[in-house]
Amino acid sequence: MVVTRFAPSPTGYLHIGGLRTALFNWLWARKNGGKFLLRIEDTDLARNSEDALKAILEAFEWVGLDYDGDVAYQSKRFDIYKRYIQKLLDEGKAYYCYMTKEELDALREEQLQRGERPRYDRRYRDFSGEPPAGVKPVVRIKAPLEGDIVFEDGVKGTIVIKAEEVDDFIIARSDGTPTYNFVVAIDDALMGVTDVIRGDDHLYNTPKQILVYEALGLKIPKFYHVPMILNEEGKKLSKRDGAMDVMEYKRMGYLPEALLNFLVRLGWSHGDQEIFSIEEMKELFDPKDINKSASAYNLSKLQWLNAHYIKNSPNDRLVGLLEDFGVYVRDHDRKEILLDALKERAKTIKELAEMAKEILEAPQAYDEKACKKACKGEWKEILQDFAQRLERATPHLPSDYHDLIKEVVEARQIGFGKIGQPLRVALLGKMSGPDLADVMAIVGKDETLRRIRALLESK
Repeated sequence: MVVTRFAPSPTGYLHIGGLRTALFNWLWARKNGGKFLLRIEDTDLARNSEDALKAILEAFEWVGLDYDGDVAYQSKRFDIYKRYIQKLLDEGKAYYCYMTKEELDALREEQLQRGERPRYDRRYRDFSGEPPAGVKPVVRIKAPLEGDIVFEDGVKGTIVIKAEEVDDFIIARSDGTPTYNFVVAIDDALMGVTDVIRGDDHLYNTPKQILVYEALGLKIPKFYHVPMILNEEGKKLSKRDGAMDVMEYKRMGYLPEALLNFLVRLGWSHGDQEIFSIEEMKELFDPKDINKSASAYNLSKLQWLNAHYIKNSPNDRLVGLLEDFGVYVRDHDRKEILLDALKERAKTIKELAEMAKEILEAPQAYDEKACKKACKGEWKEILQDFAQRLERATPHLPSDYHDLIKEVVEARQIGFGKIGQPLRVALLGKMSGPDLADVMAIVGKDETLRRIRALLESK
């Protein structure tokens, strides 16, 4: 059975790079009918944040990535780690190191002056003397002194690291708390994780973790290291470029399925296909098809995808989403016309809400340039003519309003713009917007007349 995991630290929000990693793991587990586990790596007790933890769980719920079993917390597993640390000490595969921070700093300074790479010199590896007084030791693992550490990466191919490149690294700090590379290997092994898909910033943690697996006789999982997401200039993604809290995307009006579709294409592809349903992603995704090179974040692609999903969303869903942005049309008798008119034009739900407000709320001011262009010649007579015809009529559908406009155009033998432009300014306060017949059908006959009179009286 394929078992994958996502293991964030609750020291900050979940950003989109993390969400992409979670998505890849989730898809691979679901495709294979396996398990997807969520583990919170909260051993750094001083930096943990309850808010960050809530934000991670909230983001998972929003995008619909379900996990199997309960959330695992490393902070509740310290007894397990201590047992394995003691096991390595008892078997002579790890040792106490009494070197102080000052001694380590001095050693590194000497090595740098000699042009050497700073590293621990293993002075306590086979120590059997009297421990120095007053020093709380760390525990270091005995790394091999020669040979290679080799593993097959599902994305990058065969990785070979010379053993001499890996220190006798610390597996327990002087206060007894275990270190990242030790607990990750223990947890992945005990939780039965078969496939580890993670960012390639972890690539050089992998040989250390392999040493832990081997020292304890645990099964080594398959590794896939995913290249980073870069900004459009090819640099590391910053908050300004989009590396923000996943929930910020919700606040900006993006749909979860659009964000997941966007992320799955950052580093993975299936031919030239751009739009993937969740079911298609599960069916087609394979981590061996992840690109070897970094992918570029492209905001216009995200907006294009989001517009596609908005356009194809049922109106009932959009009604609920708009409420997050202060637009309440659940009981509006023309909400179907409103949403059908606008959802073809909106790139985000926030934008959809703004466009809806522009229709539903009468303009408080008129765009000067629009007025200058529209309010000239016989514009007042034309609008008054239209208003009189509208008062006598009983329009309901957009087509009814369109016919009234057509009547004025034909009766006065004018171009459509002669009535369309001042009418648009009256209704919306500006020159852009959806079809005028739709706008009038949405706000209704009485409100349309009110807005026309308000413009006429202001000029």
